[in-house]
Amino acid sequence: MDDERESPSYVLLNLLKERGARSPITILMCRSSVHREHPHWAGMRSTTWDRPTVESFDAVIVATNHQAVNYQELADWTSCIVDTRNALAGIKTKPGQVWKA
Repeated sequence: MDDERESPSYVLLNLLKERGARSPITILMCRSSVHREHPHWAGMRSTTWDRPTVESFDAVIVATNHQAVNYQELADWTSCIVDTRNALAGIKTKPGQVWKA
């Protein structure tokens, strides 16, 4: 995985936490180490990638387009996706399911 110190994901996580999101630290891909720029997220682990886990989310934010992610499964398993990287281009989705940001 590339250097994540400048990752927009941490900005999004901070904004979600500040606004009262119940589980803003549930993310798909991360290393267990966090750099000094984001010490309060130290120890954060990736979420299990399976249908019951992904279906339990109110929404999924795609902040980085990872090649390892099966975006068709993501579209099949969740009802609301905020796609900031156009990662779901070419993926079959339902009307109103994907929000471009």
